[in-house]
Amino acid sequence: MTDWTTTPVGPHILRGALELERTARGLLPHRLPGRARRQCPDPYLAMVESQPSGVRLAFRTRATAVELDVLPTKVVYRDAPTPPDGLYELVVDGRLTARAIAAGGNVRTVDMMAGSAVTEPGPVTTVRFTGLAAGEKDIEIWLPQAEITELVALRTDAPVSEAADHGRRVWLHHGSSISHGSRDSGPTGTWPAVAARAGGVELINLGLGGNALLDPFTARAMRDTPADLISIKIGINLVNTDLMRLRAFGPAVHGFLDTLREGHPSAPLLVVSPILCPVQEDTPGPLAPEFEGGTLRFRATGDPAERAAGRLTLGVIRDELARITAARAAEDPNLHYLDGRALYGEPDLAELPLPDGLHPDAAGHRRIGDRFAEHAFGERGPFASK
Repeated sequence: MTDWTTTPVGPHILRGALELERTARGLLPHRLPGRARRQCPDPYLAMVESQPSGVRLAFRTRATAVELDVLPTKVVYRDAPTPPDGLYELVVDGRLTARAIAAGGNVRTVDMMAGSAVTEPGPVTTVRFTGLAAGEKDIEIWLPQAEITELVALRTDAPVSEAADHGRRVWLHHGSSISHGSRDSGPTGTWPAVAARAGGVELINLGLGGNALLDPFTARAMRDTPADLISIKIGINLVNTDLMRLRAFGPAVHGFLDTLREGHPSAPLLVVSPILCPVQEDTPGPLAPEFEGGTLRFRATGDPAERAAGRLTLGVIRDELARITAARAAEDPNLHYLDGRALYGEPDLAELPLPDGLHPDAAGHRRIGDRFAEHAFGERGPFASK
């Protein structure tokens, strides 16, 4: 019979979350603080910010078996095939060692056409990792990036202590669903996780699916979060929601950057424009979902001729971001710009097509992450170690 040690889950063993909420079952990690959430009672934002992309448990132990009780909330889309369960990934001493799923939990059914959702409650379930090598080791359990995950209990067959402090720099990143991560990439396979591993940094991923919208509350949350390196990947959500016009976009970018600089006056700050996405390169939004033979794809519904009236496209946004960052860099030498097509461009589209016309697959995430790491963390990159 296994002699289990139960360790309370809390900030001492949890990384990548900005706030923890006590629930009836356990703890719910949030990637935006309560003040930000209260300023935007949008149910979709509430869902994606509580999906723990980049959030992981980190501890040191001699344990050979680990159990984690969780209450996941899985997301399915009406009229679309049921996606696979999210992955819990075990990393031991920096190496991906095992994967598991959490059967059961809540199921949230989203009707994209109607803009509604219904949640059916389910039971707490247990994720198990066994057969670990004996001896002291650093363990991370990365949570599924697309499943809300309430943490109920952590059990091990040996005591747990805080993970070793490796003195890594903290990288704070904000972006859209591409930064949030596709479901098939796995939590350590999202492009920010790939880049963070290559760069040897601690990741805080504020990739918020559908919600990289230059929201002031997101800028303030980033301003108030300790970080050594900062990046924002802006553009695609502003186009596919048709949220603003060119007149508002420029000042909003300036305001977002001004707020970041209030809390991080000299940290390396990298602004990244959108990767290639043909459906919105020259056609304004809004974007409309379509199901063809059970496959979800997206279609731009705007008129390209309306760019003259200030409607945004990815091309317009790239030009404006390049102009703004160049002007600000004259007084802010730690501000940098990267055209997202350097991460994923025309040759990549031919080799690794976007499955739904909008999001990269797992292989696409690896390529984007590798290229970002090369550009940002390379010897002459803006995030290079000094």
